[in-house]
Amino acid sequence: MATRPGPLTEWPWQRMGNFKVAKCCYVVAQYLVMAPVVVHGAYRVMNKGWGDIDLAYSLILPSLALRMIHNQIWISLSRYQTARSKHRIVDRDIEFEQVDRERGWDDQIVFNGLLFYVGYLAMPSVRRFPLWRTDGAVATALLHAGPVEFLYYWFHRALHHHFLYSRYHSHHHASIVTEPITSVIHPFGEHIVYFTLFAIPMLSTVYMGNGSALVFVLYIVYIDFMNNMGHCNFELVPKWMFQVFPPLKYLMYTPSFHSLHHTQFRTNYSLFMPFYDYIYSTMDKASDELYESSLKGTEETPDLVHLTHMTNLQSAYHLRVGFASIASKPSDNSEWYMWTLWPLAWLSMVVAWIYGSSAFVVERIKLKKMKMQTWVVPRYNFQYGLTWDRESINDLIEKAILDADVRGVKVLSLGLLNQAKQLNGNGELFRQKYPKLGVRIVDGSGLATGVVLKSIPSDAKQVFLHTGTSKIARAVAMALCGKGIQVIMNRKKEYDMLKSQMPENRASYLKCSSNDITKIWLVERIDDKEQRMAPKGTVFIPISQFPLKKVRKDCTYLSTPAMKIPDTMQNIHSCENWLPRRVMSAWHIAGILHVLEGWSVHECGDDMMDPEKAWSAAIRHGFVPLTKA
Repeated sequence: MATRPGPLTEWPWQRMGNFKVAKCCYVVAQYLVMAPVVVHGAYRVMNKGWGDIDLAYSLILPSLALRMIHNQIWISLSRYQTARSKHRIVDRDIEFEQVDRERGWDDQIVFNGLLFYVGYLAMPSVRRFPLWRTDGAVATALLHAGPVEFLYYWFHRALHHHFLYSRYHSHHHASIVTEPITSVIHPFGEHIVYFTLFAIPMLSTVYMGNGSALVFVLYIVYIDFMNNMGHCNFELVPKWMFQVFPPLKYLMYTPSFHSLHHTQFRTNYSLFMPFYDYIYSTMDKASDELYESSLKGTEETPDLVHLTHMTNLQSAYHLRVGFASIASKPSDNSEWYMWTLWPLAWLSMVVAWIYGSSAFVVERIKLKKMKMQTWVVPRYNFQYGLTWDRESINDLIEKAILDADVRGVKVLSLGLLNQAKQLNGNGELFRQKYPKLGVRIVDGSGLATGVVLKSIPSDAKQVFLHTGTSKIARAVAMALCGKGIQVIMNRKKEYDMLKSQMPENRASYLKCSSNDITKIWLVERIDDKEQRMAPKGTVFIPISQFPLKKVRKDCTYLSTPAMKIPDTMQNIHSCENWLPRRVMSAWHIAGILHVLEGWSVHECGDDMMDPEKAWSAAIRHGFVPLTKA
């Protein structure tokens, strides 16, 4: 929202969304305005058959879908490149506030589609459009380079006058670090003007009689392409293009050229063609220098790599490089329209399975001077359970570890099932295979144990341990028995195994019983039937990385081991799986602590950092508990 919103700031359907009982009503209201196009088309087909649908009408809805796909490709490409590329232009952070503000990037697509439909009804000559006319294409190009660019330049300069800036354009400039979708985040009133400007070439060719359907579509694609490119925040325009055709620098801007407009505000006003900035002396003097430096780039080695993987099929577009608005929410808070994306989810899974030969970068985070990246193994939860696929998954993890080692990464933390005991023995496989590794492998079990222990009420006298086979379960049981807290188990085999590993003075606090009732349950995997056996008011405390299915409404379910991150941690604008905003899993945080504390040991296999030591380090570095015991 602008600092002092003026008239026509909100989109018309935004008011419709104000009466929603759920957030999805805004999306429904947004796309409901296109209903007349669908109904009209269906009516024509039912009465006169498909032959009554002319070329211009048939392209209205497909062109909208094409634009959305085009924009989403740019969003994913930009987020991928800014996480890994050395050609990043503005090295500052993006936060959730910006993602929320830019959530409605498809508003202008819907608005344009509605206006195209109105234009189709108002101008009968459009219905006789041919597919292509070269003279119309040339006229469109000349009219864009002339009136459109000229009028936009002066309108843009006017928007930077304090009166209009505070009421309208400040909404767009709230994003210092731009993403492709930033290009279309404007108040409704601005979009009316922009559409009027872009309509000049289209309406002119209609009245001159040389308009064509494909030229219209390609002109809109050109506008979207240049808009997205100019706001992508990584330099991708090769230098040879300007060397082969030097006048191109006046006819096409670069991402670095427009980024200066967002950082300096009073320079580089042009739409796509910078020649008016040259004519009126508003070109930023640093434009060429920034282009050169961004194109050259600077290699960056992260201190920490957190290696995770995709979980369910929907997680593909919950990644930071997927859908921005979806990634900014916990994965268990799915939108109502997610079911429509299942075909895409299946396709992405198949492609990842067949062609996913290495982990890829999805996130870049900063904590003061420390640099971190999140890498994703292109595999899903169910694949980790396939015994015949374990070797290939370990190969992917191994490749990521060796890559991190070559690049000089200090610590690599294993997230989710990448550290599964059945897969690689909590990472011990790689330590044994490569004893001279420079990168330290961390499974984060020490801090995870510490978080679980701190989640247990301080006045607890006994707890129920649902399973005792995992590394963390054993450590938690050992620590609780050491404090004189009785640990109850109901599985004799696991009880015997755990008791045999404990000193005698602690083992006395371990009890196997099916009759003792306690309201604190430490659980890893538990089915619905077992949850219903818990007494009313039970507190379920997960000791694994995966959340519990909430079956009981009369019980309390705590989060998986995690902590709130410090305010100084930057560039956090997506959620880590099912965790809330600005909350990070204990396994991820553990890797950060290994770097910050300079711990020079691996934490994998049977080795574990002292839970109290890891917890104290986390608190000291600004991480905050989610619950108070």
